Amino acid sequence: MRKLALAVIAVAIPYQATADDADITGMYRLVSEQRKIVDTGEIVAGSGSQGFISYDKSGRMLVVLVRSPRPNPENLDKMTDQDRLGLFRTMTAYSGTYKFDGRTVEHSIDISWNEYWTGTKQVRTVERDGDRVTLTTPPFPFHTDGKMSVNMLVWERVK
Repeated sequence: MRKLALAVIAVAIPYQATADDADITGMYRLVSEQRKIVDTGEIVAGSGSQGFISYDKSGRMLVVLVRSPRPNPENLDKMTDQDRLGLFRTMTAYSGTYKFDGRTVEHSIDISWNEYWTGTKQVRTVERDGDRVTLTTPPFPFHTDGKMSVNMLVWERVK
């Protein structure tokens, strides 16, 4: 009975982040990405994206991601609209403020490569392992096939 009472109390007490849990500040480099299809559990490897995400002490954040393969126009003078479209489709960039509670980070976006995201909040679950941070999206219909998916991006602190 005592174990049951302790289990009920443990579940009822809200999680409180420690000072270390609540600190995500720093610059991180993307080291891996993968997609999990919700219905099947299938894991799809990323395309070799590169990127950085930064969280500063003032509560500001910035992320830039580029996916592979990317168009490589011959030069600026000869860049076509198709080249520009390909470059746009293979990148993500936004900035704003963030709140981190040790388990989730909420990005409040005030400027974005895609105006649709400007003014939105993007929430990610956070798992930490030393200098690595894994950010996982909530389920969403993936842009290429519409399958409900979650993306998991692993970032490593830049030293």
